[in-house]
Amino acid sequence: MNVHVKFLRLPNKILIFSLKGVIPGTAILLQALSTDLFEKATPQLTMKSLYSLARGNPVSALTTLAVLGLINTSGFAADKKLVVGFSQVGAESGWRTANTDSIKSEAAKRGIDLRFSDAQQKEENQIKAIRSFIAQGVDVIAFSPVVETGFEPVLQEAKKAGIPVVLSDRAVKVSDPSLYKCFLGSDFIEEGKRAGNEAIKLTDGKAGIAELVGTVGSAPAIDRAKGFREVIADHPDMKIILSQSGDFTRAKGKEVMEAFLKSPEAKQITLLFAHNDDMALGAIQAMEEAGIKPGQDIKIVSIDGVRGAFEAMKDGKLNVTVECNPLLGPQLFDIIEKVSKGESVPARVVTQEGVYEQAQAAEELPKRQY
Repeated sequence: MNVHVKFLRLPNKILIFSLKGVIPGTAILLQALSTDLFEKATPQLTMKSLYSLARGNPVSALTTLAVLGLINTSGFAADKKLVVGFSQVGAESGWRTANTDSIKSEAAKRGIDLRFSDAQQKEENQIKAIRSFIAQGVDVIAFSPVVETGFEPVLQEAKKAGIPVVLSDRAVKVSDPSLYKCFLGSDFIEEGKRAGNEAIKLTDGKAGIAELVGTVGSAPAIDRAKGFREVIADHPDMKIILSQSGDFTRAKGKEVMEAFLKSPEAKQITLLFAHNDDMALGAIQAMEEAGIKPGQDIKIVSIDGVRGAFEAMKDGKLNVTVECNPLLGPQLFDIIEKVSKGESVPARVVTQEGVYEQAQAAEELPKRQY
């Protein structure tokens, strides 16, 4: 039997080759797979071809699989780049920019082929991006979901295609937990609780609270609100009198705070709880333009721990920021590399974070990486 093997670089270590002189049917399949038309074939297309062959000639299919298993591909695998599709929420804040930079720089450092897509805070864009990654036959899909719900159908498509999924920063709600391998990110409920405890300390347990909520339906907005409310529930004089979404952006945070300050309840506001620093920074601008001293007339507690928040604390304009670490790149790609090799990973990985008050700002500011 004369055998000719042609090595091609394909996703997921699939070896495509031509083989002559074997059982009829197998040779046809293998020769077809070795052509330029299949130079960019995905593992899913290859397995579909084998499935079709098996229906017509089971012996041929078994022979093909046997040959595939017998050929040593160690040199081939070492030369192949890991291909990762990543869909980012957008660029709505300083936190998100730092998160994107961390992911891109870590991928470059490891020599990973990163297919990056910016969803511009739209769920439909993210779903399109994930479907595109599936069509490209990437090795792993990772994404930070815009909102919690609506992703189950596309995640089922990824699972059917044999492409593992990793969630970064934010979670999704699905009926089948096997649709993703791991969720890496902060404990948003705990962040909300920490913010609540700091608010109680700042006001001695008595405050009229205005709340700037994150993107409606997003995991951090839902969970931070929940954690905050759980803590202040034991303090009847801590009352949320105004609550509205600022969509995690500085501009929207300013706009909503302006509306709060013009509302009939404006004079009752003694504390602002912002779901992220960018909205708090926008609110600070609105307060100053209205002749209000932020951090004094109205105490401010926010979440993220970005450099801008530390600068505001140093200036006495913001009282507390609860850290939410955006530098997830190294941890994320540790998980992705394990998943790509079929290794087990925890279903949940929580990042370690702290709480920073005004008195710590001057010392901590030079240390901030984002």
